[in-house]
Amino acid sequence: MIERLINIENRYNQILEDLSNPEILSDIKKTTALSKEQATLKESYEAYQEYKKVLQNIKDAKELMKDPEMSEFAKEEYNINEEKKKQMEDEFEILLLPKDPNDGKDVIVEIRGAAGGDEANIFAGDLYRMYTHYSEKNGWKVEELNAVEGVAGGYAQVEFKIKGDNVYSKLKYESGSHRVQRVPLTESNGRIQTSTATVLVMPEVDDIDIEIKESDLRIDTFCASGHGGQGVNTTPSAVRITHIPTNTVVTCQNQRSQIQNKAEAMEVLRSRLYQMELERQEQELGSERKNKIGTGDRSEKIRTYNYPQNRVTDHRIGFSTMQLERVMDGELDDIINALITEDQARKLRGE
Repeated sequence: MIERLINIENRYNQILEDLSNPEILSDIKKTTALSKEQATLKESYEAYQEYKKVLQNIKDAKELMKDPEMSEFAKEEYNINEEKKKQMEDEFEILLLPKDPNDGKDVIVEIRGAAGGDEANIFAGDLYRMYTHYSEKNGWKVEELNAVEGVAGGYAQVEFKIKGDNVYSKLKYESGSHRVQRVPLTESNGRIQTSTATVLVMPEVDDIDIEIKESDLRIDTFCASGHGGQGVNTTPSAVRITHIPTNTVVTCQNQRSQIQNKAEAMEVLRSRLYQMELERQEQELGSERKNKIGTGDRSEKIRTYNYPQNRVTDHRIGFSTMQLERVMDGELDDIINALITEDQARKLRGE
């Protein structure tokens, strides 16, 4: 453990030195990559600096014990720091677990109404609102990219970007099928109905993460519909990009200009292709997928929101809370922290 911490310290200091080198600073890609690496090492580096102070305090307390007049005070200091040392060593076990390289990234989220017709679309809108409120509570910024509104409300499909600190590390567990059980607004005789909406959370990627050839793209423009101001339905500002080799189609129409919409659509396309590559790699790993907190597949049922019983249940870890209204208002910390804790526990067990 100490050896790994020393290696982290050395690497962190080397990055600091590199980032003060004018030659490296002139290379934007290299500077960006180094800054991201530094951010992933910072928590472990700072914890190790604190740990070294605790070790020094223990050493100083041992010396003070030799002085009869200071021995009682020294013993107290020794015990306090020994306890702190043990606590920090336990924390290091989790801190030094292999990091997901995408944890520090922003995300692109896609929500679709699935089984249940109008009620599924309304529920998709509820989930969009839930993630928007959760983002606000975390100080993250939400930017809508594309939306197809449902006839009775909500969304048949909505795509949006969430930007902030370590967004993917919290929201990566949200991909899958979300199920709601309630009496729909569209149901006249008061029967409880089960509907679903699917969520896909993708890490936002840079040009350096994935290369897309212009020759592989077909770009179409058309007039936007819905939000967007007076240019809606009059100016061909909306953009549809088709990645021909994978037949992946991305649409963006929420920005005012065609150039802005194209840039946003390319971000979504990069994230989708990157997600496809991650899924391909995981399928090659085979059994390792079973040990994850969910597969991330859109078809996997991960959570049920039961309105009659005021209960939210995450099926992957058997976690339930009787605070459905608070959850739908963006109070997701209890669920997400439980998922993170279980993920860490599985990794500590070597799964």
